[in-house]
Amino acid sequence: MAVAGYLDRRGDGARRREIVTPEGIPIQFTLASIGERATALVIDLLIIAAVVIGVVIVASLAAPGADGWVGALALLLVTLLRHFYFAYFEIRGHGATPGKRAAGIRVIDARGGSLEASAILARNLVRELELWMPMTFIVASSLVWPDAPAWMWVVATAWLVLVSLLPLFNKDNLRVGDLIGGTLVVVQPRVQLRADLADAAARAAPVGAPAAAPGAAPGGVGGAVAAARAAAAPRYAFTETQLDVYGVYELQVLEGLLRGEAAGDAGAVQAVAEKIRAKVHYAETVRPGDDERFLRDFYTALRAHLEQRLLFGKRRADKHDR
Repeated sequence: MAVAGYLDRRGDGARRREIVTPEGIPIQFTLASIGERATALVIDLLIIAAVVIGVVIVASLAAPGADGWVGALALLLVTLLRHFYFAYFEIRGHGATPGKRAAGIRVIDARGGSLEASAILARNLVRELELWMPMTFIVASSLVWPDAPAWMWVVATAWLVLVSLLPLFNKDNLRVGDLIGGTLVVVQPRVQLRADLADAAARAAPVGAPAAAPGAAPGGVGGAVAAARAAAAPRYAFTETQLDVYGVYELQVLEGLLRGEAAGDAGAVQAVAEKIRAKVHYAETVRPGDDERFLRDFYTALRAHLEQRLLFGKRRADKHDR
């Protein structure tokens, strides 16, 4: 199995990529375009501006004539929002700010692992140098540096343009914060969970087909339905402790494996099945050549387990979410 990394999928388009996760599972995704990233940023900036303007209006109405106090409050609010808005929502929203969610994109770890808070903080702290400092100087240079020479305004403008154009000059549309934080911005996949195998088998049976009578001889429509349902019944069972090892992220990755090209790769399927068995301490014997069936049963059981937890308001994003 290839080491963790990502590569260009030329046949799927210039923005298609594949990551091999630390667990050895390949997943495919589409990089967010420059337009999508710009749209998300504009939406987030509008939200920040709306919050600041709203607070200033309320404060002005509450304390008429206190312009100095209101101005200081506005400056404090802008400072707090520009430092913590993006980091907060990307940590709490699993890589998506309100703007990114509206644009249908999110941040992921470039190595295929769980998106760590340290990576999010790193990519957003760099935004201070990329965006906020030069923009502040350009918009309010008289307040930041009253006696600044004219060439400093030119330098700040050139720096802002340079870092803004950087994503155009690398194949993964990375900004400086992505390079330092080790992140990618991708199109949010619209996950459609695979139906349970029993449901799929039931749908495969003719509509209105009679069920097999008890003791009926095999064969006929009823026998075929019964055989299909028997074949779809889980062969491998898992305890709650074993299913608690993984979360929604791993469920989606496993679905990607079962639905993708790797499903026909016996070596890849076997490697993933062995990793999962080792991770969950599965002690039961798995039949030779039955690794794909094991993965499908594990996927079905994990999905049911996570859905049951959601009913009680418990959502586990991934295996690192405790």
